[in-house]
Amino acid sequence: MPKAVVTHLRRHPRGYLLTCVGVALMWLALPQPPPHNAQWDAIQARAFLAVQTRNTPTTYYEGRHGPTGFEYDLARRFAEHLGLSLSMDSEPNVEQVLEAVRQGNADIGAAALPLDLSRSGLIYSRPILNLQPLVVYRRGLPPVRDIDDLRGLSIASIRGSGTGQVLRELQQEFPELSWKESNELEIADLLQRIENGSLDAAVVYQHQFKTNRLFFPEVELGFPLGEPLSMAWAFPAGQGAALQQRAQDFLHALQRDGTLDELIGHYFGHDDYLEYVGARIFISHVREKLPEYADLFRQAARDSGFDWKLLAALGYQESHWDPEATSPTGVRGLMMLTNPTAEELGVSDRLDPAQSIDGGARYLRQMKERLPDSINGDDRLWMAMAAYNVGLGHLYDARDIAEQRGGDPNRWADVREALPLLQNSEWYSQTRHGYARGGEPVIYVRNIRRYYEILDYVDRSQQQFHQLNERLPDDDDDSHLFDVVPPVL
Repeated sequence: MPKAVVTHLRRHPRGYLLTCVGVALMWLALPQPPPHNAQWDAIQARAFLAVQTRNTPTTYYEGRHGPTGFEYDLARRFAEHLGLSLSMDSEPNVEQVLEAVRQGNADIGAAALPLDLSRSGLIYSRPILNLQPLVVYRRGLPPVRDIDDLRGLSIASIRGSGTGQVLRELQQEFPELSWKESNELEIADLLQRIENGSLDAAVVYQHQFKTNRLFFPEVELGFPLGEPLSMAWAFPAGQGAALQQRAQDFLHALQRDGTLDELIGHYFGHDDYLEYVGARIFISHVREKLPEYADLFRQAARDSGFDWKLLAALGYQESHWDPEATSPTGVRGLMMLTNPTAEELGVSDRLDPAQSIDGGARYLRQMKERLPDSINGDDRLWMAMAAYNVGLGHLYDARDIAEQRGGDPNRWADVREALPLLQNSEWYSQTRHGYARGGEPVIYVRNIRRYYEILDYVDRSQQQFHQLNERLPDDDDDSHLFDVVPPVL
């Protein structure tokens, strides 16, 4: 069965969007033999599935290892299931995606689309993801805990995302409710405007806020708004139901075997281990400290083959980019090298930022190269970082424990579960290298990954680091981006 490939993409790189949640489950009947029709015959003849999407970090974007995103992953799996290649094309907003599907220019619309049966010319799949609309607001304003607290605030939403539908329903009960809508902005744009003061609040979805909150630490959670909606795929009406039926069966199977929940957890299930305070401190350091060392991280990345942002994230976890940092155990410098490690690497001055960053990158490369060939991909990178923190010997001990417990010693997820057991005498007494504070490398790797995500997000969005906390001038006018929905008094 051929793997799905992307054959076309028009980039529209604005921020975050994914919508959905809560219509009653539909089409839950057991899978039926799929029908045939002209549309399905045409898809088979061309041998690829044409999917219309949006180029956003929560739907479809270019990641470190190629195309990624929740909608992309689902579409890729569906294409593989059908024995087809995958062609994904992007539009800048929901309305254009739906129009492309309605006109038959795409087989499927997969762009965080709200299930809306009132739209003509479209039919939908079963619900894929159920999530709750939320009001979020700028930190420092009086607390926003219910609809009464929205009075006098400048509120915005994304047109076509489904949040406007929730607001309109609430407006029937609260006729004084007013807000602004835009089909030119994304979730990250709204959150940025809340931070810089040009908006007071916005209505987004729960998973969108959960994914974005660390990038915008001045945006505060308000309250759930209205009833949940549902996200679904859209198909052109009037062309038969063969493809829709196959999608129904495919999505039902993913839900039944737990794969769908795993994908949702992978893309939207981050824990809040890095709280607002930590994120704000990190972003301030990105603005104030990182520019001084960014070129050194880039040079070390070129020499070692790592992403410079990953090295920068590791350096922040080690020392908060303090070149004179010193631990009680004598570990020193921006990358916190021990004296024996520095001597081995030829680092004569651990407090010299250039030597420290270069030495730290080469040491991480050593850890990665010394791991068994059976460890691949990101698993190899995360284990190398854990070894940087706890030592290669203790990492090998954790791999042995993972295997004893029935896990895979080549998977970081299993080794991560085993590392804290090195603090338990029942386990470390059986190991070669004995006791270790095994919980620390788990937190260490977890934090570096999150710091890296923040840096990668900023870099990918081509934003200057300081813009994350900077306030726009009072005379900046972006009113042309919004249409006002007035009160109905």
